[in-house]
Amino acid sequence: MLIGICGAKCAGKSAVAQYLIDHHGFTKLYLEQKKESQTGVPEQPSNSEAIPTTLSIHQPSATPASHTFPTATALLDFVTKSWRSRWVTTEIHTEAVLDALSRRPFFILISVDAPLTLRWRRHQQRSSSLSSPSSTTTAASPPISLEDFVTQSDTHLYSPYTGAQSLISRATIRLLNTSSSLAHLYATLGKLDLTNPDRLRPSWDSYFMSLASLAAQRSNCMKRAVGCVLVGRERRVISTGYNGTPRNLVNCGEGGCARCNSGEGSGVSLGTCLCLHAEENALLEAGRERIREGSVLYCNTCPCLTCSIKIVQVGISEVVYSQGYSMDGETAEVFKTAGIRLRQFSPPANGLIHLERLE
Repeated sequence: MLIGICGAKCAGKSAVAQYLIDHHGFTKLYLEQKKESQTGVPEQPSNSEAIPTTLSIHQPSATPASHTFPTATALLDFVTKSWRSRWVTTEIHTEAVLDALSRRPFFILISVDAPLTLRWRRHQQRSSSLSSPSSTTTAASPPISLEDFVTQSDTHLYSPYTGAQSLISRATIRLLNTSSSLAHLYATLGKLDLTNPDRLRPSWDSYFMSLASLAAQRSNCMKRAVGCVLVGRERRVISTGYNGTPRNLVNCGEGGCARCNSGEGSGVSLGTCLCLHAEENALLEAGRERIREGSVLYCNTCPCLTCSIKIVQVGISEVVYSQGYSMDGETAEVFKTAGIRLRQFSPPANGLIHLERLE
């Protein structure tokens, strides 16, 4: 596993990397600094983090030669031969480097950000710490004004050649780090399960639920976008479905179903609704003869009571859903009586994650 970390200036990239090293046995990899990139533009220096003393981390006095590489290709070749080990790097400064790393199935990108004023205060605290008489570091930089820090941050994020924003936008996990101490940061990171192998190669549940969510994007129902995938015992897709009006009728989103377009509440006036549910469409598409014992229905929303009795009738063995619905209790009771397993599945959290919300 190779985790790449990018992000804003003083956001906490090295602190997150150190968490992986201290708590999950990762080893940090480095790239040699070069005077110029292939574009002729000076490359960004290595990602040494400016963080306050309350977030200070151990910095090695020298970068291990065995873990320092002249190019991203050399680094990638090294990791490829031992990808089952755990590696982390903050040496991602260009999209060319990220493109190379992203081709490997064992790579995941995490970005780290924080409010601008908080990042400036971290820079100020770090500068004060490094310039104190007790500090053994001689490379202290004087504190800078907020205006100067904003200028540096803007250059770091939005430079046309080495701007980090284009990298941040491609991160699978985007951390918003407002932690005031290293202990607080580590505690919240511990709740994320960053090393979950499902993040690299989705489990079957993640895979089929993603297909159900993709099917939901085809929904034309004005009330709710629902997608469904019916899977055989051999984990092969039998059929898919999404909700909306039947063929040859005007799409619900274009006014085809008066009930959905009237703004009726959930579960109200269902007898006048012209939309087929995602589960109904998947079952109709499959046909009774293709549904065998052991078939599993994946749906991004828990089936309603009407769909649940149809699922029972065709012989589905298990139903997996992601989001709840207003009739979950009634549906669960039907499935329990019929001997059908019902379970909720939520994949590991990705996207933007505010660490303080994990408390």
